[in-house]
Amino acid sequence: MAQFTTLTSRIVLLPINDIDTDQIIPARFLKVTEKSGLGKSLFCDWRYAENGSPRPDFVLNTSEAQGAQILFVGNNFGCGSSREHAPWALTGFGFRAVISTSFADIFKSNALKNGLLPVAVTEAEHKRLFDILSKNPGTELTINLEQQRVTAAGGFDVTFPIDAFAKTCLLNDVDELGYLLRFEPEITEYENPNL
Repeated sequence: MAQFTTLTSRIVLLPINDIDTDQIIPARFLKVTEKSGLGKSLFCDWRYAENGSPRPDFVLNTSEAQGAQILFVGNNFGCGSSREHAPWALTGFGFRAVISTSFADIFKSNALKNGLLPVAVTEAEHKRLFDILSKNPGTELTINLEQQRVTAAGGFDVTFPIDAFAKTCLLNDVDELGYLLRFEPEITEYENPNL
């Protein structure tokens, strides 16, 4: 998992509600157990025509999307079936954070365990940010995980909630097992007090 502290990036706007995991990464790509390479299949059915050619009007196929690390989506992102492949595909494309008003619980858990930060904002904040980004394409956002804060030009400054344990893991670039292994000396001493 990649460490997450502060991220400044342009944003990809995909303000669609109820984007489910089958749209994020269609089921036919779930046969793999390896994370690498899934980025090319992200939103596959929306990104590519039946002959495999990129749809020029889909936002991820535009030059503005290249290198952007923040995805802005509508309400209830990541609903549908549980699949860890969804955050794998998003991070494989290069996204480090997704901004929405709400996330499906399982998707949110999978995202946090795979280095993808789900940032939930209120509906009013979401609308305000969408208005800023629509009027000023190319605007960069800064997400500060330590402060749990999102800022942008024009005075946009909001905070977001995050589970304290997930935040600790992201800030320290460890997964759940890695976090526990940091206490190995204390565990060994407890189990073998005479060593």
